[in-house]
Amino acid sequence: MKLVTAKQMQAIDRAAIEGRGIPGIDLMENAGRGVAEYARELAGGDVSSIRFLIFCGKGNNGGDGFVVGRYLHGWGASVSFILIGLTTDLKGDAKVNFERARDLGLDITEIKSESDLPEHLDADWLVDAIFGTGFKGDIRGLAVPVVTLMNESEIPILAIDAPSGLNCDTGEVSGACIWADATATLALPKTGQFLHPGREHVGTLRVIDIGIPADIMEQADSNLSLIDEPFVSKHLPGRAPTAHKGACGKLFVLAGSRGFTGAACMASESAIRSGVGLCFLGIPSSLNPICEIKLTEVMTHALPEVKKRQCLALRGLGEVRAKFIGMNAAIIGPGLGTHHETKELVRRLLKKLQLPILLDADGLNAFEGHADELAAIEAPMILTPHPGELSRLLSVDTSTIAADRMSYAASAAEKFNCVVLLKG
Repeated sequence: MKLVTAKQMQAIDRAAIEGRGIPGIDLMENAGRGVAEYARELAGGDVSSIRFLIFCGKGNNGGDGFVVGRYLHGWGASVSFILIGLTTDLKGDAKVNFERARDLGLDITEIKSESDLPEHLDADWLVDAIFGTGFKGDIRGLAVPVVTLMNESEIPILAIDAPSGLNCDTGEVSGACIWADATATLALPKTGQFLHPGREHVGTLRVIDIGIPADIMEQADSNLSLIDEPFVSKHLPGRAPTAHKGACGKLFVLAGSRGFTGAACMASESAIRSGVGLCFLGIPSSLNPICEIKLTEVMTHALPEVKKRQCLALRGLGEVRAKFIGMNAAIIGPGLGTHHETKELVRRLLKKLQLPILLDADGLNAFEGHADELAAIEAPMILTPHPGELSRLLSVDTSTIAADRMSYAASAAEKFNCVVLLKG
């Protein structure tokens, strides 16, 4: 499933409305009905005794909120609205749905100033329909005490499309931002809903089908996708009923140094758990007895080490290279340490290897100040840095990377011509 920015979602809406002639009012109706169905599910299925208080802004998000209220009312729920602003400020589809809710006799309270707010909220569920996916910056004015009142009420909150105050592109949040228990996002998930700190405000995320044709969403100008269960099921290879361990891949893990046998053992055991048939661990010789005790299925190889430092020695390069013969893939780096001999061994080793490599932790740190050598490696690679490790490779401050993770992960993938999994 694609991940989109607010601008990309607006383009998708236009393509549906202007390109296919689907009325915007119909999309709003579909959205409201879908969110209402989710709200009914969250409330246990029967809403006849449930009280919903829906906070509406003046834009289309507020219009969605009025539709949600109509459906919940039709199913027997007690529904009331708080409109932040004046009814005369409403326009377009939002105004139409306000009028439809009003004509049903539903309770709609206009809030013109902070003094109009109730001292406490009395409901079973709050619905946040204040700001939509286009929100950026900081919530200001009357919306600030409204959001504060909602958050402090301890009543569960369902957000429509995105929690108000969340930047759906970056995951940044306003000083006042809704803490949703659940979010019903429309048509497609948004990038900022998966980036911290915004992710913490989203709660449980449900994507609502609002009737935009699938081909329009597939053609969206987005190169980001969400790894979900259908994606994983499609791409994981099957295993023949007659398969044996020798037919399910051979992996060599080069890892570990004094104090870091845990990293070597966890990486090896994780490989076995994920389905690798045969896993071999190369470890500094004096640490081999520890790993043989800790590991059952993984086969260990004791390798030359730097005396008294218990890390891999450069003189063992030839022996290390020989261990990769006949392997299908390699993991290099967990807990290797940063001794200059070990770092030199890693850089020389990778110049000649041709099998697929996952380069992690100290395997990445070996290329600090040698990023050009990493970019020149011909073998297919996956890099798995955290922001600090990527900072050392790109010579960019860690905080800068953390503030724009998508961009720096993409630029690293392009620079090093490989897959980058930026942890964090």
